[in-house]
Amino acid sequence: MPKAVDPADRAQRLRRELTEHAYRYHNLAAPTISDAEYDALFGELQELERQHPELATPDSPTQRVGGFVSEKFEKSRHPAPILSLSNAFSAADVRAWFERIRKLDERVAGADFVVEPKIDGLTVVLHYAAGLFTRGATRGDGEVGEVITPNLRTIRTLPLRIPVETKGRRAKAGPAPASLVVRGEAVIFTEDFARLNAGLAAQGKRTYANPRNTASGSLRQLDSSLTAAIPISLLCYQIVAADGAGPATQWETLDYLRALGFPVAEAARRLPDLDSAIAYCEDWAARRDELPYETDGMVIKLNDLGLAASLGFVGKDPRGAVAFKFPAREVTTILSDIGVNVGRTGVLTPYAILEPVEVGGVTVRQATLHNFDYIAEKDIRLGDRVLLKRAGDVIPYVIGPVVEARTGKEKAYRLPKTCPDCGEPVERAEAEVAFYCVNSACPAQLTRTVEHFAAVLDIEGFGEKVAEQVVADGLVKDVADIFRLTKDRLLGLPGFADKKAEKLLAAIQAVKSRPLGQLVSALGIRGVGEVAARDLAEHFGSLDALGQADAEALQAVDGVGPSVSQAVVDWFAGQANRAVLKKLKQAGVWPTAAPRPAAAAGGPFAGQTVVITGTLPGLSRDAAKAYIEARGGKVTDSVSKKTSYLVLGEAPGSKLAKAQSLGVAILDEAGLLRLGGA
Repeated sequence: MPKAVDPADRAQRLRRELTEHAYRYHNLAAPTISDAEYDALFGELQELERQHPELATPDSPTQRVGGFVSEKFEKSRHPAPILSLSNAFSAADVRAWFERIRKLDERVAGADFVVEPKIDGLTVVLHYAAGLFTRGATRGDGEVGEVITPNLRTIRTLPLRIPVETKGRRAKAGPAPASLVVRGEAVIFTEDFARLNAGLAAQGKRTYANPRNTASGSLRQLDSSLTAAIPISLLCYQIVAADGAGPATQWETLDYLRALGFPVAEAARRLPDLDSAIAYCEDWAARRDELPYETDGMVIKLNDLGLAASLGFVGKDPRGAVAFKFPAREVTTILSDIGVNVGRTGVLTPYAILEPVEVGGVTVRQATLHNFDYIAEKDIRLGDRVLLKRAGDVIPYVIGPVVEARTGKEKAYRLPKTCPDCGEPVERAEAEVAFYCVNSACPAQLTRTVEHFAAVLDIEGFGEKVAEQVVADGLVKDVADIFRLTKDRLLGLPGFADKKAEKLLAAIQAVKSRPLGQLVSALGIRGVGEVAARDLAEHFGSLDALGQADAEALQAVDGVGPSVSQAVVDWFAGQANRAVLKKLKQAGVWPTAAPRPAAAAGGPFAGQTVVITGTLPGLSRDAAKAYIEARGGKVTDSVSKKTSYLVLGEAPGSKLAKAQSLGVAILDEAGLLRLGGA
């Protein structure tokens, strides 16, 4: 017979495990178990302490808020405890919660409710004095948090000043008090997160695993400029403390916060009774992916704040609210193998091949692994049991291995040495995450490569659909074959008649005279955008000279650093790429470039090299470039030691961090215009 588990030993072990997991979740932003697994352990400890009250300890996770205070930050004691919530996993659990509080106060029977999304972000506490934002902190242990004021100031949706009056009238619940402390959630919206990762992937950089950990880790940086590069947003929902009387209800609180300029979740609703509140939660459970951020449930709150406060607490949980948790969408399964996809730019991306498993009502057989560094960092091995997450219609991703389930038969993954589609050697640029296939005729890249080539050269009528047709039919096997297309061949494609074929062929002939810089850009060399392509063309004058240049000669061009120069050398060294160039020359697509006209002499930017990143509020990228060049400056794509200024707009990319590391002066749009004499 199995040995009976001693309740005291089990409770002690659960407390230790939960404390460790809470530390990893709140302090390190690196959880090793899913929320559902944590909830199960937490529920087990709660039940043990209920059955054996003598086992409850003051430091039990059931008696305090999870989260720890890092020693690297200044500490801030909250004016009131920043508490978490008890969980309900079904309508029956919600009704049981309601019955418990109704027995404590009969007024609950006639109460109305406010339901809000349970946002999966980082809790923040915001202090305002005389209408000004003065301090911001994390939740920490619920009593004391970490001061992260400079990082919070980078959140564009956080009001740095709250008005006494709003839009010419008093806020609905009264003017802003002399002192106000607000609780909210720092969150990265799913669309912003997708754009962030897409940009990083395009640059061959490491992508982030999930929005919550990204927001948490970014807000706990010691350098706020790193935080500024992450698209963090804010949603507020509670007044922690204020001078004078505040709103009497939760619904008025949300209205008041909104009137003062705080962002509030649009999905929040006031509902007349418990049945309506439960129905609203269940409705969102079925369409949770329509919310613009990740959430694992809804929060049901008594609308009457006085009534809620009078009910008090159970351990760390206020009785006046409960979290209605959505069904978990994290499961475990076996990683059978790792496959590799090849993108248009030649980036190799790994994906997991899984034993089929159902998650979120869908059978999943493949999942993303982000990049090869992710596999190494997580120590993901072939044959591992892995934790898998699926959120909405996006591709599921592997969170990491379940190390405890290892049998010893798992095998380490070996990085690819050749492209899985064309067999050409792959390369990895220094300081980049991604591996690349630099063969421009690689079958996996061909359709997107052809589409990109036609788009950059502006071949009228040659869009995505035509690119797919000519590649699928075998008419185009590399970009040079575009210039070998004939009317007879085009007429064999669906949708092509005489007039359409003749028009497309005329458009193809017309682009043979495009400038050299435009052709260099169209070739799709990694890291060579429009500006760099133009600069290279003007510096070397021909594809012959450019193809013979070594890395040192390439780096003599402003804005071309070691990574881009090596990418250019590698591209021209590729046998398949040289064959494409030969065919282009035979087709008469071989432009040359005259040297760039001298910059305006004596202008305020004379001799200066400027890089622009992000979106400027009043100038388009072309307008800013023209402004700088008209005043003697030069605009390049890449930050290097030769860069004089970085012009910083909204949503900057990695160029900001590189500029800071090199000590490059940073200007906003106003600073650019002032320096230029506007």
